[in-house]
This record gives sequence, structure tokens and C-alpha cells, in this order.
Amino acid sequence: MTFDEQYYNIGYLDRLSYQETFVHRLDPRIKLVVTLLFLFTVISFPKYEVAALFPFFLFPVVLLTTGEIPLGLILRKVVIVSPFAIFIGIFNPLLDSTQVAVLPGLTLAAGWFSFASILLKFILTVSTALLLVATTSFPTVCHALRQLGMPSIFVSQLLFLYRYIFVLAEEAMRIVRARDMRSFGRNGKDIKVFIRIAGVLFLRTVERAERIYYAMLARGFQGDIPTCKRYHITMRDIVFAGLVAVYLFIFRFYPVSEILGRFFQELFL
Repeated sequence: MTFDEQYYNIGYLDRLSYQETFVHRLDPRIKLVVTLLFLFTVISFPKYEVAALFPFFLFPVVLLTTGEIPLGLILRKVVIVSPFAIFIGIFNPLLDSTQVAVLPGLTLAAGWFSFASILLKFILTVSTALLLVATTSFPTVCHALRQLGMPSIFVSQLLFLYRYIFVLAEEAMRIVRARDMRSFGRNGKDIKVFIRIAGVLFLRTVERAERIYYAMLARGFQGDIPTCKRYHITMRDIVFAGLVAVYLFIFRFYPVSEILGRFFQELFL
């Protein structure tokens, strides 16, 4: 994948957020609150819980299908950051070797269950957060946070951080293109070249940040980034939030997976 393609993929989630689907038209504050409620519910499960987490895949699947978001895109981004979750739980089977019966005659170390629980929670939380951005856009999520009471300084920092990712990528793309044009067919990819590129990129981004800051001060910036768009909660938003809340309550506090497991066991055995 070329650098230009990687640069295009950085903002692809944001471009998906401007579609016109049922999920995209929901109030961003409702989507944010529902997503946070979903994340807290998933994280609240005990560390050995595995089977009870599977029904929670229904929520991201519904967002994915109704929002017309490419499954491959979400999977690729989850896989990219998955080494962090794997590194956190990979040693659990060694540290927690208590044997737990799985099937008659089959036992596994309890650490395998906690490792699987970490991976499932990671997949559920990261994929749902990505779907929130893909159906809302990051700037809109920040404005929703501001309307829900988050201090303006934190919202402004998040918006600047997100915007500056694209500025940084654009500067890096210019430097890489200039290097390619001056390499005359040579690869120009040794460590010395990358060190020079990193140094030049740092200096350019600092200079760009100063120019942006002074330009904003000249235009009356006082720490808050206003938005002209106003949101209104409709009955559709209330129904959506109510259905999700009921869904989370049922699957969190009732052993639905265990009940279904017993049902199918009696049905087929």
C-alpha cells in the first residue's frame, strides 16, 4: 500500500459518516450515550465470563448493517490494534493455571477463559467505537460531548488532535514525495533517510502549529470551537435508546446464553 493510499484511509471513517441511513440520522448525543452504556456494560462482566459476551455482538452487527459500513474496514482496523489486547492477556494461561472443567473429561486452565474474555471485550469495545465514528464523524462526537457537559478545553483539544493528524499526514506525504522525486530510482529507505525525514517533519509541524494558533487568535479564538448545527432529540432517538437499554439490561442481568445452551442441549441430546 502506497503512502497516498494510507493517507486516504486515515479519513475514510469520517467520509462514511456523511451517508444518509437510519443510524446516521440519529441524534449524536443519543448515539454517544448508548455507545458509552454499551461499553460500560461489556467491561462490567467478570474476567472469566466468555459465553455471556457473545450476544453483545448483535449491537455492532446492527450498526454495521443499518449504517452500511464495510465489514472489512472495521475488521482491518481492529486487527491493527489487536496486538495490545493479545499482549495483555497472552500470559494469563501461565499465571492462572487453575483447571476448569469444560466438557466431561476435558479441562482447561482458567487463564484461557480470562484471555478469551479480554479478546472478546476488546473486539466489542473497539469495533463499537469505530462504528460510532463511522456513523457520526469524530468532530460531531466532540460537539456531542460538549453539549453533554464536557469542558470546552477538553473538547477543543480532541478536535485539534484529530485535525492535526491530517495535517501531520499531509506534511509527511509531501516530504515522502519529495524524497521519491530526488532518489532517481534508488530506494532511499535506509535508516538515515528516515531520521532526516522525522526531523524535518517535526520542524514543519511545529511551525505549522504556531501559524495555525496565531491565525486562530487573530480570528477571535477564546478556547471554544462553536458549531452552527443544532440537534433535536426526536421520538425515533428515544425509541432507539430505549430498545438498546432494554437489550443491554436483559443480556447483562439474565443468563440468556446459559438458558439457550440448556434448551439446545435438551433439544438435540
